Amino acid sequence: MIPQILTFPLTLWVVRGSVKEFSPDTRTFVHVNTCRHVHVKPCTHEYVNTYIQKILYYVIEIITFANHKGGVSKTTSTASIGACMARMGKKVLLIDLDGQANLTLYFIPNEDEVQASIFDSLVDGAPLPVKHIRENLDLVPSSLEMASAEIALTNLLAREQLLSRLLEPVKQNYDYILIDCPPSLGIVTTNAFLAADEIIVPMTPELLPLKGMRMLDSFVSTLQRVKPNLRLGGVFIARFNHRKLNKVVEQAVKSRYETITMKTRIRENIALAESAGSGQSIFEYDPQSNGAKDYQALTEEIISRNQ
Repeated sequence: MIPQILTFPLTLWVVRGSVKEFSPDTRTFVHVNTCRHVHVKPCTHEYVNTYIQKILYYVIEIITFANHKGGVSKTTSTASIGACMARMGKKVLLIDLDGQANLTLYFIPNEDEVQASIFDSLVDGAPLPVKHIRENLDLVPSSLEMASAEIALTNLLAREQLLSRLLEPVKQNYDYILIDCPPSLGIVTTNAFLAADEIIVPMTPELLPLKGMRMLDSFVSTLQRVKPNLRLGGVFIARFNHRKLNKVVEQAVKSRYETITMKTRIRENIALAESAGSGQSIFEYDPQSNGAKDYQALTEEIISRNQ
C-alpha cells in the first residue's frame, strides 16, 4: 500500500512558557520555543499516515503584589482583586507570605482555623496547605512563624526557588495565582518574584514610596539575571485623594512608569478598612462603595492587559 501523504494546516497552541508542535518523527508534541501569550499560528506540514490530535494548554498567570514599604494597600489589593476575579468566574489561589498574616485574617478571622501555613511548606517541604474560601477562591494561609522565615530559610538549598517548586503540583488548577509579599526585599520576597510572571506594585501617593521604587527597580533587574522574563507589569495608586501632594506624586509616577501605570486608581475609602478582618471582601461588605467600584475597574484592567 502506498502511504498517503497529508498536507494541512497544523495548529500550534502557544502558551506562556512553551509552544507545543507535533513531531512527525516521534509522533509526540514537543517544545518549540518560549512565549508568554496565547495565540494560534497556522503552518503547513506533511505527515505520512499520521493522525493529529489538537491539545489545548491552559494559561496560568502568577502575579506578585509587592512594595518594600508597608501600609501601601498590598494586602487589601491582593484580597480585593482576587475576590473580584473569583466573582468573574476565574479560579484564583491567594498566597499569604507576610508574617503579619493580614491576608489570611482578611478571609479567616479566627486564627484557630489555620492548622498549617506556608511556613510549613517553605521550611519543612510540606505540600501547600490550600484552604477553600468560597467558589473559585482558595487561600494558602500564613502564620506568625513567617516572621522568622528569613532565618529559617538561610541554610536551605536553592532557597530562592522553593515557592516555584511548591506551586508546580497545584498551579494547573487555577487561572490566576496572586501572591502577597512582606514589606521587605529578602529571601521570602525573592521567592515570590521568581515564582511570578509579573510584579504589580501598589503605592500610596506619597514621596517616600515613590523614592523607594528605585530600590525595587534595582531588585527586579538583579533577579532578571536568574529569570529573564520576569517583569514589572504594573504600578497603581491606592488611597488616592485630591490633595495637591497626591496629584504631584501621581504625575511623577506616570512620568517615570508611563507604559505600565494603571489607568485605575483606588480612592481613599473607609469601607475598604472596615471590610478587612470581617471575613468578607469589599464586594460583599459594601458593593456600592467607591472601593468596590475601583477594584472592579482595576481587576478588569489587569485581566485585559494579560489577554
